[in-house]
Amino acid sequence: MPYEVGFKPSALRELRKLDEATQKVIIAEIELLADNPRPDGCKKLKGEVDLYRIRVSGNYRVVYEIQDRMLIVTVVKVGHRRDVYR
Repeated sequence: MPYEVGFKPSALRELRKLDEATQKVIIAEIELLADNPRPDGCKKLKGEVDLYRIRVSGNYRVVYEIQDRMLIVTVVKVGHRRDVYR
């Protein structure tokens, strides 16, 4: 059963600031999280409960939260790798 993917309002604002080509690539990767919320290459963030990150296009990161009992993936942050962990 696929997960439902949602966004925090701040993550949507961060995504909209990026150029259109980058947005399309990131959105395509986020949509894949519905079928597999823990794809190859995802990492659990240390010190955080249920927060994971995936790399997109080498320089961008998507930080998201997984709620397994409710089958929900919530995108928390989207951005360049130098900024996303702050």
